[in-house]
Amino acid sequence: MACYISSNQNRFYATLESSFGAVVEATADNRIPAIRLGIQHETVQGPRRDKTGSRTRSGIPSGARTRTQYQLETYMTNWGNIGAEPSYGPLIRGALGAAPLLDTGKSVSSVSGSTLTFGAAHGFAPGQAVSFGGEIRFVAAVVNVNTVELNAPFSLTPSGGSPLNPTITYGPATQLPSVSIYDYWSPGTAVQRVLSGAGVDRMKIKVNADYHEFEFAGDAKDLIDSASFASGLAGLSAFPPEPVVAGVDYNVIPGHIGQVWIGAAPSQFFTLTEAEIEIKNNVDMRKREFGYGGPTCIAAGEREVGIKFRLYEKDDAATIGLYQAAKNRTPISIMIQLGQSAGQLCGIYLPGVVPEVPEFDDRQPRLEWNFSLSAAQGSADDEIQIAFA
Repeated sequence: MACYISSNQNRFYATLESSFGAVVEATADNRIPAIRLGIQHETVQGPRRDKTGSRTRSGIPSGARTRTQYQLETYMTNWGNIGAEPSYGPLIRGALGAAPLLDTGKSVSSVSGSTLTFGAAHGFAPGQAVSFGGEIRFVAAVVNVNTVELNAPFSLTPSGGSPLNPTITYGPATQLPSVSIYDYWSPGTAVQRVLSGAGVDRMKIKVNADYHEFEFAGDAKDLIDSASFASGLAGLSAFPPEPVVAGVDYNVIPGHIGQVWIGAAPSQFFTLTEAEIEIKNNVDMRKREFGYGGPTCIAAGEREVGIKFRLYEKDDAATIGLYQAAKNRTPISIMIQLGQSAGQLCGIYLPGVVPEVPEFDDRQPRLEWNFSLSAAQGSADDEIQIAFA
């Protein structure tokens, strides 16, 4: 018996559910390099107003509704199993909705600026990521079956016949899938937990922290644990055992490494000091209907996507143009690349952001512009793309 449970002896996994609340057993590939997982499972306590003749508080009847909320923080790591989803892929799908688009890396026939031409039909969709060398870009437009226009040119131009790197791209969809999140501890006799039917209501990506970080939060259908498990919960006959624990084998990406491209005709900015991309799904778990004791599905509302960022002012055309776009409410595109090596890249592409007029922050020796949360817009499920390469 352990004297206490070390908080460092904790492992997290995430899997995509085939139906709401039906737990899918995790494998070793589903392990997430998480920082922390906060779970709050509580009874929804309505006040009792019956007169009892004393000041003693009456109890809550059994069968009252419960609510389960969670918040998970994880680091961005290298894409270790190229060709398969990253370990936190199920959570990103839970935040965005669509099945990812995987490209194994096609060979380029010719390149002209940001235009790529292929010798055969490329099969790319608008918003899908392409990668070459240590950079990632997105398809801004499909010119024809052999040609695409990128959101920005590569710094190192691919030569004819050069193969691109494999990429996996996540985009928005109307419906959101649910996720199972596992919380395992050592020793194995400690209480182990599983969140079933987790909906990702909010996702944040933090740029230029100590390390690149992802944050996911929302409600879940139920919290299942090894101490009180009963057969039939979440479609399980027994509490799911942890996969065989392997050694930690991943690289965490430093938070200051990457690129930023901003503007109607995007320019590379080197003055960004801080940024945070936020996705809010306005999820309703349908937990208030009569006859149900808990959440029954994920009902997503209007998607809110935005970015807030800070950068140093310069008197160059790109920075002045950014201010003009904010003042005139003109949409611009923003692409942020996290990392700088193949296999360690993440790209976030917002093709239509309306920047807010920045606050001038003169508290430091250099003037800094602070852009509050600026909304991303689109036509139909196209306001954000997240990709790995």
